[in-house]
Amino acid sequence: MSGTTADAPPPPDAGVDAPERCVLILSDSLAYYGPQGGLPADDPRIWPSLVGAATGSSVRLFGRIGWTSRDVWWALTQDPNIWATVPRADVVVLAFGGMDTLPSPLPTALREQIRYIRPNGLRQKVRDAYAWVQPRGSRLGWPLALPPRVTIEYLEKIRAALTQLRPDLPIVVCLPPTHRSPYYGNVHAGRIPTTAAMSRWASRHALSCVDFHPVTRDAFDDPAVEMNPDGIHWGFACHRGIADLVAPVVQAVRPSAGRDAEGPTPTPV
Repeated sequence: MSGTTADAPPPPDAGVDAPERCVLILSDSLAYYGPQGGLPADDPRIWPSLVGAATGSSVRLFGRIGWTSRDVWWALTQDPNIWATVPRADVVVLAFGGMDTLPSPLPTALREQIRYIRPNGLRQKVRDAYAWVQPRGSRLGWPLALPPRVTIEYLEKIRAALTQLRPDLPIVVCLPPTHRSPYYGNVHAGRIPTTAAMSRWASRHALSCVDFHPVTRDAFDDPAVEMNPDGIHWGFACHRGIADLVAPVVQAVRPSAGRDAEGPTPTPV
């Protein structure tokens, strides 16, 4: 009979499995660059993929080259792919902040706007001038791309937004790595104050931390370890070392396997 329950169409999600749980990683290019350049987000040799393999988890990686904590906040508020991932995340790994700590004698906004300069010849002259000033000015070690207090402001915005949507969602904080880059005058004086500020902030909110500095320091200092010639990005041995740090922390904080798979529906934060 028309109109009976038996005749009604099934709901759109009838018979469809619940979305797969995952580890959500918000990062910069250090998560997906290898010794020769950028790699796909599912490359099995980069540390997010290695963490997924070690923990038996699906991984969703969001990041771009040059991302600071400010850029991650903008992505969190503007990217619907991240909104779709938050409800099914078991753990969020905040793996950024290294770019915040780099000396930036010229405004970061200037670097980001060079690509828009026309004509092409003028753009190249501006790019060449930036490339000349940046490493020389970086030897001062100041100012930083983002001061520590600003990094913490954005971290807190990110934490508050995630917690509002998912109060139960574990967050892992990755403390900044180091570099050996001539593009930044081989100077990294900003790492220590930013690391200290991030550690205090994470402690206030009882968030687990992983320190990227020792592994990256040792890798850059060992001539037998292949690293990217830019002195910023890592080789695959370093990626494995980072994964060995992150995987057990992710495994320790993730919810039990029997947890309800449903999460609140995200809205733009």
